[in-house]
Amino acid sequence: MIDHDRLFKELLSTFFVEFLELFFPEVIAYLDRNSLEPVDKEIFTDVTAGEQYEADLVMKARFREQESFFLIHVENQASTQSDFSRRMFRYFARLYEKFGLPVYPVALFSYDAPQRPEPNSHRVEFPDQVVLEFNYRVIQLNRLNWRDFLRQQNPVASALMAKMKIEPADRPRVKTECLRLLATLRLDRARMQLISGFIDTYLRLNAEEEEIFRAEIGSIESEEREEVMQIVTSWMEEGIQQGIQQGIQQGRQEGEVSLIMRLITRRFGTVEPQLQERIQQLSIPQLEDLAEALLDFSQVGDLVSWLDSQESEGSAAG
Repeated sequence: MIDHDRLFKELLSTFFVEFLELFFPEVIAYLDRNSLEPVDKEIFTDVTAGEQYEADLVMKARFREQESFFLIHVENQASTQSDFSRRMFRYFARLYEKFGLPVYPVALFSYDAPQRPEPNSHRVEFPDQVVLEFNYRVIQLNRLNWRDFLRQQNPVASALMAKMKIEPADRPRVKTECLRLLATLRLDRARMQLISGFIDTYLRLNAEEEEIFRAEIGSIESEEREEVMQIVTSWMEEGIQQGIQQGIQQGRQEGEVSLIMRLITRRFGTVEPQLQERIQQLSIPQLEDLAEALLDFSQVGDLVSWLDSQESEGSAAG
């Protein structure tokens, strides 16, 4: 299961200014960006429902050239909820009551469906008057066109394009464009890994899409292509390390074989059944060696040669 709240909170807390620059430049105009500080997580208890709710991200900020402060509350919603607008008001009311500061509320809808427009207000009214009209800003990713963000030199754009409205046939290209944009940003390694991991989580491709993806990478300009390939290679290295450690801990050869086959399929597409059978015959130490050697393979022929050499060594030892 994907921990959507954790992924989005990590992304937005790391690139909060960039998030505001991308979607709310009017707020940046009056915000002292050097004053931003996170507020400890706020947990609210709904006594009537017997449940607890935790606000996703709350930042304290100062108005530019003033001594007054305000809060920015960003709530990520990974699934549709009928009473979400009331929950947004509940967060607003309790934050406003506790801190005594103005609250700028933002709802970030990150689910794939439905694509109908989400409400941006909560009203309490009677036939003779409106008692309350609470408004909040809405970012609904599945209604945004990823093409509109291609030229945004912004790390949040690079990540969130992966969750925007994407036609199935465009998935390989969108993943390529996300990485191309990321490669141009020249971020440090930690931030680069955060965004690349976000992209890979939400744009997992099947074997056919992987082939198209590799072809798309080949069409990128040489300098950017090298950067993108380094990111893709880092995914493979991380997957190998995690998978091998898990396989050793579990002590199951099947887990090792499954990992190797996923990596091979991701890099070369589907391979012949005969090759799969040869890989299944390898011992755990050989599978670990293959996982490391795989990073240097550029074509299926390299895999065949490696298997031939292993079988030759085995015959000689016998």
